[in-house]
Amino acid sequence: MAELAADIQRFLQHLSVERRLAARTVAMYTEALLRLQASAQAAGVELQAAQSHHIRSWTAQLRGRGLAPRSIAIALAAWRGLFRWWGQQGLVRANPVEGIRPPKAAKPLPKALSVQQAVALAVHHNDHTSPALAARDHAIAELLYGCGLRIGELTGLDLQARADAKGWVDVPDATAHVLGKGSKRRSVPVGSHALQALQDWLVQRPTLARGDEAALFVSQRGTRLSPNQLRLRLQQQAQQSGLPTRVHPHMLRHSYASHLLQSSGDLRAVQELLGHASISTTQVYTKLDHQHLSKVYDAAHPRARRKENSK
Repeated sequence: MAELAADIQRFLQHLSVERRLAARTVAMYTEALLRLQASAQAAGVELQAAQSHHIRSWTAQLRGRGLAPRSIAIALAAWRGLFRWWGQQGLVRANPVEGIRPPKAAKPLPKALSVQQAVALAVHHNDHTSPALAARDHAIAELLYGCGLRIGELTGLDLQARADAKGWVDVPDATAHVLGKGSKRRSVPVGSHALQALQDWLVQRPTLARGDEAALFVSQRGTRLSPNQLRLRLQQQAQQSGLPTRVHPHMLRHSYASHLLQSSGDLRAVQELLGHASISTTQVYTKLDHQHLSKVYDAAHPRARRKENSK
C-alpha cells in the first residue's frame, strides 16, 4: 500500500494517542484513509479541496468494488473524522462528508424452523429428567410455538388471573392473555396440543412450586423460571430432538408467524397475533414465506428440475 500523507498520519496519531481509540479501530481507519487518498489521487483532486460530490463519487466506487454497507459506514466515519480534525486545525473550511450516509444494510431474515423441526421440538419428551421437569419443558415448547409468545411474555405468565398479573392462560377458554411490548395486552388462542401439555404440567407443578409462588412456570427451586433458565432448557431440548440448528425462544416465535402466514396468507391477522404495533414489522415474514415457496418450486416444478439438469 502507498504511504499516507503526513497530515493524515498526524490525524491517526491523534486518534491513537489523544483519543486512545482501540488499535483495531485505528487499523480500520488507516485502511479507509488509504482508500480516500488513492481515490483523490486517481481523480487528480487535492484532498483538502475535496467537495461533497467528490465524496459521493468515491463512496459509490467503494460500493462498486463490493464493499459491504458496514465497511462503507466505517470508511465514511474515518473520512468525516479526518475532515472534522482538519477543520479544527484551520486546514479546511467545511466538512464535505457531513450529510453523506452509507447505504442501508440489508436486514437479515429471522431464522425459523421448518414445520417438521418445530413439531419435533414441541412433541419431544425428555426421558432423562424428572416427570415434573419433562412436563414443564414440554408445555413451554408447545406454548412458544403454539402461541408465538415472546420469552418475557411466557415467563411472566401467572398461575391465575389477578389484578396485578402480567399474564395468564384461561384453560377453559383456551386463551392466553399476555402483556407485550409497550405494556400492551393481547389475547391469543391456545391450540389443543398446547392445552393438553399445559394441563399435564399443572398436574406436576405442585411437586416443584413453592406454596405461595404465583408463576405458572417455576424452576427446580420452586420460584419463577428466569429467561436464561428457559433458554438453556430449550437448547437442551433441541439437541435431544436432533435438530441441526441452535434454537432459541424467539426462533419459535418466528416459526409460529412464518407457518401461520404460509397457511393463511392473512398478514393482518398474524400482526394481531404477534402483537406488532406496525404491520411493517410483520411484513418480514412475507419474505420468509417467499423463501418457502421458492424451495417448493425448485424441488417440485418440472421446469425447475430441467434447469437444474441443464447445468
